[in-house]
Amino acid sequence: MIKEYCLPIRVYVEDTDAGGIVYYANYLKYIERARTELIRTLGYDKPALFDGLQFVVHSVNIKYRQPAILDDEVVATAKLIQVSRTSFTIAQRVLRGSDVLVEAEVKVACINHEEKRPKAIPADMLQTLKAAVQD
Repeated sequence: MIKEYCLPIRVYVEDTDAGGIVYYANYLKYIERARTELIRTLGYDKPALFDGLQFVVHSVNIKYRQPAILDDEVVATAKLIQVSRTSFTIAQRVLRGSDVLVEAEVKVACINHEEKRPKAIPADMLQTLKAAVQD
């Protein structure tokens, strides 16, 4: 089982502000990609919507520690840390080498696509997610 998914990313001009520093909201895009790929490695290639269910971000707690700049090579990471009947939480970071640029904790909720109300994660997926949780 994968312990932590790591997604290499190059910082391009489109990611930065006028000063060549990564715009703060773009870190959310970086961690979203890593989170999606983590779930894909667990066998779920359509994590946003399937079988009448949808996975949506419930909350994000993010800390910006250092800036990434134009042409940096960074890595966005994702690891499952908690799973409940209707949600899961992923610890995420953006690193430049050993430097932690951003730390985030993202809670993702399972909802009914039509009603937009909480719904239990399907049993097989719940078992897979629980098996992937890292202490």
